[in-house]
Amino acid sequence: MSEYVPEPDPADLENDATYDETGYGDPAMSEPPHPINWNLLTADEAEVEWLELNAWVNWLRRTYGLPVSVIPPAWYNHPELVWELSALHLHWLCAYDPDQNGSAPLGWHRDFADTRQRLRDWVAASGTKLDRDRPTRQTVWPGEAPSEPVEDTPILNRDAEFVEFVLADVQRRREAEDEFYRNFDPETGEAR
Repeated sequence: MSEYVPEPDPADLENDATYDETGYGDPAMSEPPHPINWNLLTADEAEVEWLELNAWVNWLRRTYGLPVSVIPPAWYNHPELVWELSALHLHWLCAYDPDQNGSAPLGWHRDFADTRQRLRDWVAASGTKLDRDRPTRQTVWPGEAPSEPVEDTPILNRDAEFVEFVLADVQRRREAEDEFYRNFDPETGEAR
């Protein structure tokens, strides 16, 4: 099995000291692994986590020859895949930590087999493919407004589309943070 070396995102390499001149280097996160709650990340935290997870997912799919039915190109558009892959990444980081028990990688591989089946189920339910993506279908419960029609979007340049996705997510989070602080009274520590 090849060693995980984060893959650089071409759009982020120009001024990123994380990667050396070969394009590979240490993970951007210098702190111990911890669970990622994607709902609570700041804009800056989200950017780092997206890039780390993307690099690791690329390593994972190439190392294990995973088909699109397990990890599709637009996995990042599907929260169910993001949460599953993020948990698998954390598990991998912990299993391969130098201070971990020598049998931890076997536990990771056992759990990886289970995770691959869940990923197949999520991918099949979402309908995302190699060359096109569609939002995960949502079941409308009685009393809820009907859902919008679900349409496929072609995947033309996966890496560029990922960068656009991350930039939009970071911007959305930054705007939410700015709105929070605009309504925050620094003297009282309360929302206005």
